[in-house]
Amino acid sequence: MNTPNKKELIIGIAMLGASLTYLVLAQQLPGHDGVDAATVPKLLAGFLSLLGLMQLVSAFAKPKAVAEPASPVPAEAEEPAVEVIEPKTVLKTLGLILGYMALLGPVGFPIMTVVYLYLQFLVLTPANQKARHLTYLLIAVICSALIFLLFREAFDLLLPAGLLNDYI
Repeated sequence: MNTPNKKELIIGIAMLGASLTYLVLAQQLPGHDGVDAATVPKLLAGFLSLLGLMQLVSAFAKPKAVAEPASPVPAEAEEPAVEVIEPKTVLKTLGLILGYMALLGPVGFPIMTVVYLYLQFLVLTPANQKARHLTYLLIAVICSALIFLLFREAFDLLLPAGLLNDYI
């Protein structure tokens, strides 16, 4: 087995181990019949296990043959450009997550989720691409409202409304 497949195998085993551990812990959550607070962790554990299995299967798959180019290309031009994730992006994301967690209670889920998603979209927008502010804001508002209503109506779980307590 070549080196990339060994790495995929190790990653698959680690993913499967972590997901099975998560599944065992999710099964220990108290629950009742129907959809409750333990439903989402159990679903996530199941999907993570499925991803781990898919990773294991891909480790044993034969590597695909690379098609030869029609005309000879210099060795320097064959190397693909590697996209590097900047440490600043990671630090900004961690800062956004910490801010989201700190302000979720007092400000509330609907407002903080809109703010977090919008800012995260801006952080993840490539530098060479123009930010589409209206689109980002629209997606953030719709997602926040749908998630809030889903938890409230379907799961019968109340997320913190914060500043909107008097209106919701």
